[in-house]
Parts: sequence; structure tokens; C-alpha cells
Amino acid sequence: MSAQPPGNGSPTRFAVVVPVKPPAFGKSRLGGLGDEQRRRLAAAFALDTAAACLAARSVGAVLVATDDAGFAARLTALGCAAVPDGDTNDLNAALRQAAREAHRRWPELEPVALCADLPALRAADLDAALGSLVPGGPSFVADADGVGTTLYTAPHAEFDPRFGGGSRAAHLAAGALEVAGELPTLRRDVDDLDDLRAAAVLGLGPRTAPLAQELGLA
Repeated sequence: MSAQPPGNGSPTRFAVVVPVKPPAFGKSRLGGLGDEQRRRLAAAFALDTAAACLAARSVGAVLVATDDAGFAARLTALGCAAVPDGDTNDLNAALRQAAREAHRRWPELEPVALCADLPALRAADLDAALGSLVPGGPSFVADADGVGTTLYTAPHAEFDPRFGGGSRAAHLAAGALEVAGELPTLRRDVDDLDDLRAAAVLGLGPRTAPLAQELGLA
């Protein structure tokens, strides 16, 4: 995938980096579902998240980091680039490595780390968040619970995400600026069935919606 060059009136400024666990191991907190159902949901979440990123006007490229070669092929068919997950034991290290690769491929674009479990994400919310950033430093978007983080961005030289437990506080402590605004579909990550039902109220993406209906979850 080639990035659109910024300038000439184009708002394109960002390369989104999305870490994706192999769907076979993802979404273990979706209790009450079988392994195959969780696998299908995890895959649908990631595909809908990536598709929304690709539709955003401010995004010039999407790079997915995953160790599932078969699923990587589905994401590249969608329009993403894909690389192996650099460090499966450390999400932030893997994101830093993926951001370096994004910088190598698209040096004119600023890296953005985004969770892969945003099945209700709309490109308009992503554009709104990225369009409201204060230039020159790290910024993040807190999740709907106000505890975690769904998006982090910084200039390449300052890219140092702090995803994990209590990541909102960790990003604030590191000096990142919190992005304001409702941004409901960008904040609604899905870890459990209650989250999925809340996302369904916002409107699930085209891959997740029929699956949630099939499983009686929406």
C-alpha cells in the first residue's frame, strides 16, 4: 500500500499501526462463547477497525503487526500492509518496532498506534481526533471507561506508547496530551460481552454486525 503524499490541500498526515493478536488467541474475556466464536469475533473486530482506518481522510497508510500469516493475507487484501509482530510479550515494544517500520516505509507520515478491537469505529471519529491534535508532541485518546487508551500518537522521534493496565494515567504521567471530545466509536473498545453490546448501540461494522446477530449478542 502506498501512502498519499501530504500537501496540496490533502489532510493525509498519519500512518496507523494496529497490533493484532492471532484471532485464535484473541478476546479470551468474551465469556460464554466457544473458541471458534471468539476467533471469528476477534477477526471481525480487527477487519472492521482496519477498514475504518483505511476510510479516514487523515490516514495515508495502515500497517498491521500480526504473527498470523493467514489473517495477515486477509488484511493486506483489504488494503493494509502487514508485518510480523516484533515482540509478542511486550505490546509497547512491538508498537515501537512497527512504528519504526512505518517510518521507514512512509517517512512523511506520523505514526499512530490504534487498538484492533474497535468494531464500531467510524472514520469520522478517527479524523476528528487526529484533526484536533496539538502539533509537536504525544497525544492519546482514552477509552470509554476513562481508564485505558485506544489511540496514541507522537512524532516518530518521540513515539513511546504506554498501553497496558491504567494506560490513561500512564500516558498522562509521561506528558502526553489527552484528546477531548465525544468520539464515541473511537473510545468504545471491546473486551467483554457488555462492551460488545455497548458497541452495537453505536453501530457495528459490516463484518462484526452480522456475526453478532448470528450469535445473539446484538
